[in-house]
Amino acid sequence: MSREIYVSTDVETDGPIPGPHSMLSFASAAYTADKQLAGTFEANLELLPGAAGDPKTMAWWATEPAAWAACRKDPRDPAEALPAYVRWLKGLPGKPVFVAYPAGFDFTFVYWYLIRFAGESPFSHSALDMKTFAMALLACDYREAVKRNMPSSWFDPAPHTHVALDDAIEQGALFCNMLQELRRRSGAHP
Repeated sequence: MSREIYVSTDVETDGPIPGPHSMLSFASAAYTADKQLAGTFEANLELLPGAAGDPKTMAWWATEPAAWAACRKDPRDPAEALPAYVRWLKGLPGKPVFVAYPAGFDFTFVYWYLIRFAGESPFSHSALDMKTFAMALLACDYREAVKRNMPSSWFDPAPHTHVALDDAIEQGALFCNMLQELRRRSGAHP
């Protein structure tokens, strides 16, 4: 059985759901269990035909001009970018596991785009949600499993900029630190 590669993924969108709204950009940082960065992938995407920005989401984007500029630079056709992403995923040294914070949002967009534009998902139908993982590690209610309640030792000094690649790298390191905590407690090794 091949080892798993944890593919920390972040998306930036112009609304809450794919189809009526577009994924503006996405990025993945692939980590081994021992926190080695195996590679990254990022793409800014052209808007979906007929889609429109959600007014509340667009109002938020107005407060983040640097992040907006970053996700609109050199957008690619999703029909080209998503097959390239699948090739990248299949070239990783292990079975890819989608990881996100929160997975419910990011995976919805990535899975929809993968099926629509690449015809497949190397992740299958699964995503590992970091909030749920934190809930288990912290032995707390789900709504209490938020970053402000997590131990500082889980965080590397990395920025959260709302630029997809920055956030994927930051959250991937956080996930690996959480995984090490789990393995330390259970006496398991990576």
